Amino acid sequence: MTAKTASSATRKSGDTICAVATPSGRGGISIIRISGPDSAAIAKKITALDPRPRHAHYGSFKAANGDLIDQGITLFFPGPDSFTGEDVVEFHAHGGPVVVDLLLQEILNLGLRLAKPGEFSERAFLNDKIDLAQAEAIADLIESHSIKAARFALRSMQGDFSNLVNTLVSSIVELRKYVEAAMDFPEEEVDFLASGEVDDRLDNIVSKLEKVIEQARQGSILKEGLTVVIAGEPNAGKSSLLNKLAGQSRAIVTEIAGTTRDTLKEHISIDGMPLHIIDTAGLRASEDLVEIEGMKRTWQEIRRADLVILVVDATASNDLESSDLWTSLHQEIGTDKTLFIVYNKTDLSGDTPRLDLASAHNATAIYMSALTGNGIEFLKDALKNFAGYNTTEEGGFIARRRHLDALKNSLSFLASAKEQLATHKAGELVADDLKHAHVALELITGTYTPDDLLGEIFSSFCIGK
Repeated sequence: MTAKTASSATRKSGDTICAVATPSGRGGISIIRISGPDSAAIAKKITALDPRPRHAHYGSFKAANGDLIDQGITLFFPGPDSFTGEDVVEFHAHGGPVVVDLLLQEILNLGLRLAKPGEFSERAFLNDKIDLAQAEAIADLIESHSIKAARFALRSMQGDFSNLVNTLVSSIVELRKYVEAAMDFPEEEVDFLASGEVDDRLDNIVSKLEKVIEQARQGSILKEGLTVVIAGEPNAGKSSLLNKLAGQSRAIVTEIAGTTRDTLKEHISIDGMPLHIIDTAGLRASEDLVEIEGMKRTWQEIRRADLVILVVDATASNDLESSDLWTSLHQEIGTDKTLFIVYNKTDLSGDTPRLDLASAHNATAIYMSALTGNGIEFLKDALKNFAGYNTTEEGGFIARRRHLDALKNSLSFLASAKEQLATHKAGELVADDLKHAHVALELITGTYTPDDLLGEIFSSFCIGK
C-alpha cells in the first residue's frame, strides 16, 4: 500500500496526451482533448494562434504542410486551473469521423501519444484536483441509467461523499491523537481508558459511520443494482412475471411446458432502483439434453443471485415443502439466502393478492397474477424493502461496492477497538485498531491506495475522460 505523492503525479504527467473526448460516429461537434506541458505549443501549430486562457477562438485547423483540415473552436486552460491540473487544450471540430481522424492524426504526428482509458481523470487525481471517489463518480455519471443515479453521481463528483468520509477520518485522527498521547504516560493509562471518554467518542464515530454506510448502501444499489433470479417449475408463470416486471413482452409465453430453455436477462428499474432480472429454465426431471443444460444454467444463476424468486402455481395442490425443488433450493442456497415465494395465477386460484411477510415457509410470500398484473405492486414493494431502498433523494450519493466494503471494514476495526477497550483496557490495541479504521476510510478517497488499485479503476473509464 502506498500513499499518493507529488512525485508520482510528476512521473505520470511528464508527457502530453490526446484523445477524442466525444463518442465516435457522425454528429454536430467532436472534441479532441490535449493535456500536458506541450498543449499550448500544439494549439499554436494547429491553429497558428496564441490562444488566450479560457477564451473561445474560432479559426482554421491546418496540417503541417498547410492543408486545411477543418474550422472550429479552440479552448486553452492553463494549469493548474484546469481539469487535469496541467495545460489543457480542446479542439471543437465538426463531428465527421474522417475529419476527426485527420485532425487527431496530425496532432499525433507532432509527437503526442494517445491517452489511455481514464488517463485525463487519473492525472486530475494525481494532481490533487479531485480525489478518487470523485474520479469514480465522473465515470458513474456518464454511465448513469436513471435520473436518480445521475443526481447521486453528481453529488459524489462535487464531493458530498468525500466530505462525509473526510469528517469521519478527522474524528478518528483526533481520537488516535488522544489515545496515543495518553500512552506516553503509562502510569495513567488505565485511568485514562476507564474514564469513559474514549468509549463515548468511539460510540459517536460508530453512529456517524453507520449512517454513512446506510447512505452508501443506497448509492451502491443505484450503481450496481440487484441480481434477481426467477426460478420454478415449468408453466408456473416465470416468463409472464418477467414480462410484467419489464413492462413489455421479453420472454416467450406458451402453455407448453419447458418453453424457456436458456437464461434470459433483462435490466429494469423500479422507482429508480436498478434490477438485473434473470428468467430461467423450468426445474423438473427431464431426459432432454437441451433442457438439462438449461436447468444446469438455472442453478448456476441461483447460486450467484442476490435474491431468488420462486414462482409457484397457486392453483396446484402440492405441498411446497415436500417437493424436490424446495429441498434442492435449500441445499443449494442455504438458509442465509433470502428467498421470495410468488404464488402466481391468483386470477385462477381465487386467492386474494397480498404480501405475507410471515408465511409458513419462513420466506416473504406474494400472492399475485402475472397475467393480469394484479398484486405486482406487492412484489415491487417487497423488492425495495429487501434492498433497503429509499426513494427519497435527500443527501444521497453514488457509491461502489469497494466503497461499501471499505466503510464496513472501518466499522469492524472500530468495533474491535471497543472490544479491546472493554476487555483488555489496552491503549496499544485500541490505537492499532483506530489506525486500521483510519486507513480503510482513506482507501475510498485515495489518500492511501494499493499499488494496483488505480490501474484497475481508471482502466474501466472511457477514452478521453
